[in-house]
Formats: sequence, C-alpha cells, structure tokens
Amino acid sequence: MARLPPLNWLRAFEASARALSFTSAAEELSMTQSAVSQQIKSLESALGRSLFLRRARGLELTDAGRGYLPTVQAAFAMLEEGTTVLQGRNDPDVLELQVNLSFALFWLSPRLHRFMQENPSVQLNLETSVWTQERPANAAALQIVFGLGKKEGITGKRLTRDSLFPVCAPALAKHIRGLGDLLEQRLFDLPGTAQSWSAWLQAHPQGGKLALPAVHRASTWALSLDWAQRGLGVALAHDTIASDMLASGRLVRLFDVAVPLKEAYYVIAPEGTRTRHASRVFKDWLLREMAVFQLQQA
Repeated sequence: MARLPPLNWLRAFEASARALSFTSAAEELSMTQSAVSQQIKSLESALGRSLFLRRARGLELTDAGRGYLPTVQAAFAMLEEGTTVLQGRNDPDVLELQVNLSFALFWLSPRLHRFMQENPSVQLNLETSVWTQERPANAAALQIVFGLGKKEGITGKRLTRDSLFPVCAPALAKHIRGLGDLLEQRLFDLPGTAQSWSAWLQAHPQGGKLALPAVHRASTWALSLDWAQRGLGVALAHDTIASDMLASGRLVRLFDVAVPLKEAYYVIAPEGTRTRHASRVFKDWLLREMAVFQLQQA
C-alpha cells in the first residue's frame, strides 16, 4: 500500500484549493500563511507533483491538483460521515441494531412504520447479517438472531415459536396434488439449519419411505423464498418470514403437515453494551408487536 501523506497536509491542500488562496486557507485552519504554504510544498514533494501554479494574482490548480481535489474531498466527507455515526452511538436516541436479514426483510420492515410513528426522535442504524457470527457480538446495542437457543436463550429473549412447511407460487401449486408431485419439483432450502426437507418428509404420513431428490440451497430465505415466488420450485419456510407473503397470496402453503421449528429468533443485548433510551423503547415495541403477531398466528 502506498504511504499516505499526513492528514494536516491534505487538509491544507483541500482548503487552499477550495479558496485558491493560502491566506484564506490559513484563516480557516487557524494557521499562519507560511505554515500552510510549507505544508503544501511538503505534500507536493511527497507526491512528486505540483498541485498549484503560484500566480501574482493568486493560486491556480494544476491538472494534477484538479484531478486530486475530488479524491481528497471525498475522503474527508467519508471520514466526517463515519465520525458522525460513531459519535451517534453515544446518543441515547440513536439505536445501533443488528438483525438477521430474513427477519428484517420479511417481518420487521413491514411493521417498522409503526415504531417510527411512535418514536419520531429515535434514529435507527440497522445492519443485517445472514448468520449471527458475521459481526462481533458487541457491534450493536441490540441484536435479533436466529438460533437453537443454547447460547441465545441464556443471553437474550425468545421471540418466536414457528413451524416449518413448504410454500410455492400459486400457479405452481395448481400442479401439486400429492407428495409425488411435490418431489418432482425443484426443492429449495438453506444450509446450516437444524431441520431441512428430510425432517419435513419424515413428518408426512406417506413420506417415510420416499427418496428425497437433490435440494438447491441458498444462504438466506430472502433468496429461497424469492425463487419460490418466481415459480422456480418449492421452498421450506416458517411462520415469521412467510406470514405476509401467504396473506397477500404471493405464496401458498402446501399440505397440512408442519414440523415444530427447533430454531427461533431471539433479541439480545450483547454484554458490555449500555441500555439507552432508544434500545429500551425499541425492545418494548418489538415484544408488543411480536405478541400481537403470535396471537394472530394462533
């Protein structure tokens, strides 16, 4: 990696290029004009390029200076934005939230407008992950994760009690009248989950002795259910992620057989994080909203 010039040299260059004046840059940066001029000379020496033409009436950017200025300004803008976000983590009204991608997409997003209406002062910084291990445990004030509960149930609160069942697009469902028809379709599922098509097939009264065809796998239900909606085949789903799509008719549920899902979604406050106003109000809202959802599913 190329060695970067000192930040104060770059700041002197950006201010001087914007004003086309070392004197104006010095006033802005609370420096002397000679100090700004010296930093520019040091920067030019380090880069091996002249950035300014020194004219009697003022400064003029060289071609190299004009080309370099947008890069420097973009870098400072990114630094300022990142610093603002980082400082915002100490704000009681800023919530750093890490959420399982499928939960965020299929359950949280359709209901999030109610939280925003109830809590207009809360600023939400939400990041998604497919698997819990993708980010450090202390990277967010709250996490919503999917797991078996061996660890999640100790450090967090269980949100869901779902069942596992097959779904597909309405047009494809018309061609699936029995288990044999189902097993002729493309089957979709996720790797790494505790239960898969074999578990569902074993639960079906007629499925115990049937051979399971090859299963296509996606890293997230966001993909496998999208494939199912497009009529590419049949996906396994569970109540929390499939409820809205079933209610809208984008997907239909096949058969009456469902397997109690061993895994669940948990809300966790990682160790070492402080409970702030935004975290408290979001968790309270989440538990209320989930209680209503569970009643509707019962």
